[in-house]
Amino acid sequence: MSRLFCPTHGRNVHFRLCSQREALKGKLVRLEDLALHHDLGQSNKHHGNDAADHKPKFIPVTKQADDQPIRAAEFHPNGQFYATGANSMALQICAYPKTYELRENYETHEPTVLMKRKKHHKGSIYCLAWNGTGDLLATGSSDKTIKLTRFNQEVCNIEGSAAELTMHKGTVRDLCFMEDLSNRSSLLISGGAADNKIFITDCETGMSSKFQNNFQGTILSLYTWGGAMFVSGSHDKTIRLWDLRSRGCVNVISSPSASGAGPGSPVASVCVDPSGRLLVSGHDDSTCMLYDVTGGKIIQCFQPHSAEIRTIRFSPKAYYLLTGSYDHKVVLSDLQGDLSQPIPNVVVAEHEDKVIQARWHPTDFSILTTSADKSVILWGLSTN
Repeated sequence: MSRLFCPTHGRNVHFRLCSQREALKGKLVRLEDLALHHDLGQSNKHHGNDAADHKPKFIPVTKQADDQPIRAAEFHPNGQFYATGANSMALQICAYPKTYELRENYETHEPTVLMKRKKHHKGSIYCLAWNGTGDLLATGSSDKTIKLTRFNQEVCNIEGSAAELTMHKGTVRDLCFMEDLSNRSSLLISGGAADNKIFITDCETGMSSKFQNNFQGTILSLYTWGGAMFVSGSHDKTIRLWDLRSRGCVNVISSPSASGAGPGSPVASVCVDPSGRLLVSGHDDSTCMLYDVTGGKIIQCFQPHSAEIRTIRFSPKAYYLLTGSYDHKVVLSDLQGDLSQPIPNVVVAEHEDKVIQARWHPTDFSILTTSADKSVILWGLSTN
């Protein structure tokens, strides 16, 4: 077969994270100060009214609208662009603007669109992903296909025609890239509906193979954190850890019950911290689970939302957790401290309809959110 693409080149036993906090331009970001719609209760006890009036907030920097819901968004690895995919079948790549020195009176504007394909697929774009070097972009759709395209970062455009993968029998629900260190090529992991299968595709040769699995429901979420491991979340209420070396499942975790009794609910979103030791999952019953991968046990479950949690991501250094829900809200949870204790959290953004995805910028303290309200919003932290 002809080649489609060129090769691409702890927490301790008390579950305490590093005490160092992620910085924003040299300033510490305190969760107790991040409040758009409510306080954390104790946040103003030691502050005067002036301090309360000058809390940093996430404010909308850019807002992009479509005539249909926007499902997918991902920052490019270099942080200079981001891609969006919508139910309208449109794929867009936008420039990432400056997000520092923002003020609360900042006027939200439309993003600078660098590239747009109105009919990139024949169906809704459900998911998209960049590979680690940012020269490949994959999109998955309800038309049952995956499109792999080569991306030129210098001119910010797609090169040549897309390679179309047709191994799935239903909607492609999620994608993630891994690097094959043996031949320095990108591997694409994809999961879908109807066939309930996970496939791995070598992006150098275009060859796809099915992973051994026994799913009883749609694969809703996939995530990798480097090396040979990745994790999946499914409608069958299981989380599964996979190892490319054995090409099989190495651990199955059943969804916890929000009430503490009976079965759990479908796993809509999964993520693992960079160390590979802490797994988090978001569920249809609004439960968020923290799981110790090394110890093989649940640390705790909590409910930062009042409806299904559809998206979940660690911040780049894993000090915070970002979740988005069908309750229209985006919540930031503080993972510093003892993870067996109650997790502080605060609403940092809100849409007019269901939140579908939320993503961190790779280096800045900014986030990108998509929604059924037909918008994708880039949020930055105000400095006043």
